[in-house]
Amino acid sequence: MPVTTDSPPAPPETHSARATETGIGFLQNRIEMGDHQFLADEPGSLGGGGTGPGPYDLLCAALSACTSMTVRLFAQRKAWPLAQVIVEVTHSKGPQPAAADGSPRPGLRDRFDVVVTLSGDLDAAQYARLLDVANHCPVHRTLEAGADVTVRDGGRPAAA
Repeated sequence: MPVTTDSPPAPPETHSARATETGIGFLQNRIEMGDHQFLADEPGSLGGGGTGPGPYDLLCAALSACTSMTVRLFAQRKAWPLAQVIVEVTHSKGPQPAAADGSPRPGLRDRFDVVVTLSGDLDAAQYARLLDVANHCPVHRTLEAGADVTVRDGGRPAAA
């Protein structure tokens, strides 16, 4: 039997976050992600205290940061003179697009509008390529493809 020295495939990359109600205000949560902690909340108009970004704000932040980082990494690999990347993301909900047969579909669809501003001594081809790269960041691809979400019972904490 031949002996192989191939290493096993690397485990898939995982990310995690934990939200715990703080008890301060109605909707405020402490978000923990590894060594990072911050508050999340909803604005007063949605029942929160406005003490932190809301869930859709965080989703916009993830898309804007990922887009910026993807563009920056690509430009660095190509040694292109990109001075700065600014990415603004706006989330809204609007009507569903019509079905293939042209009939309307009920409900609302999420929309993310991404505005990318690039500065630096880029030629037209470099600029256009970086805008194209902005369409392919991992968070953008995840949002376009959809995702499977599973909710499991975490059990009940022991009574104090």
